[in-house]
Amino acid sequence: MTTLATKPPLENIGVAGKFRDFADLLDSQGADGFRARAYRKAADFVSRLERPLGEILAKEGRDGLVALPAIGTGIAGAIAEMVATGRWSQLERLRGEMEPEALFRSIPGIGPRYAHRLAEDGQLETLEDLENALHSGALHIKGIGYRRKEMLAAALAERLGRARLRTTHQPQPLPPVSMLLDVDRMYREKAAAGVLRKIAPKRFNLKGEAWLPVLHARHNNWHFTASFSNNRLAHELAKTSDWVVIYFQADGQPEGRCTVVTQPTGPSAGMRVVRGREDEQQLRQTVWKERRAALATAKRNSQFRSKLYASSS
Repeated sequence: MTTLATKPPLENIGVAGKFRDFADLLDSQGADGFRARAYRKAADFVSRLERPLGEILAKEGRDGLVALPAIGTGIAGAIAEMVATGRWSQLERLRGEMEPEALFRSIPGIGPRYAHRLAEDGQLETLEDLENALHSGALHIKGIGYRRKEMLAAALAERLGRARLRTTHQPQPLPPVSMLLDVDRMYREKAAAGVLRKIAPKRFNLKGEAWLPVLHARHNNWHFTASFSNNRLAHELAKTSDWVVIYFQADGQPEGRCTVVTQPTGPSAGMRVVRGREDEQQLRQTVWKERRAALATAKRNSQFRSKLYASSS
């Protein structure tokens, strides 16, 4: 049974405050009201909960959080990050205050050097990014070998409230490539038209200018947040107006991320592609071309039969 308190723990009040701030940012940046309402509902419940969230996470893991009213898998992940680090990457991102290196330094065994490599060389932003990279085998950073990876995986499992280490990588559901490309197109068109709210990112922005447009969109049960890439490589290659980072989240699920770029070479040169899903996109284009060719052939055959029939009559 869930017990509500007249004087909730300070930890719970802090988490609830961040949820309300996040909902306010979603509203101010033009998101639909669904996500904002979900986070405000979670904030209302958490702010009245008698048990500290950290205690629930430590004793029952994320399952204990998900079992609470108004707390789905995605919100449970946010709570776990806040309890473990005192920070919340999604909120910091919308504020333009995202500092992945500071987040990674909060994990035992990661100092400034490795935190920098994870953020810049690994292109990782969140603890979820790091955990997924570790378990999928996608983490290839100089100086981080097998033993250090095992140590990091164990530390993340404990701090993020995993009941046990995952022995196999379980990929999360992904939105279709066509949907991601639609979001990319919508973002670039609205950014060019100057109709999107702009934020002033803290990284690589010495003048503190509000230059980075942000788009929030929803399609079926998918929620998207899109912005131009603001990492070191994008600035070095002058791609801050080409590379689009899209964060996606299905209702109640953890957040994912992808990058859409203009393909510089090869058969798809000049086309927008979703990094890491080029093969899937190429297959889709091949099927589309074959279908188009089949329709054209059928049309020609139909026209030939019509002419043949006309001449015979």
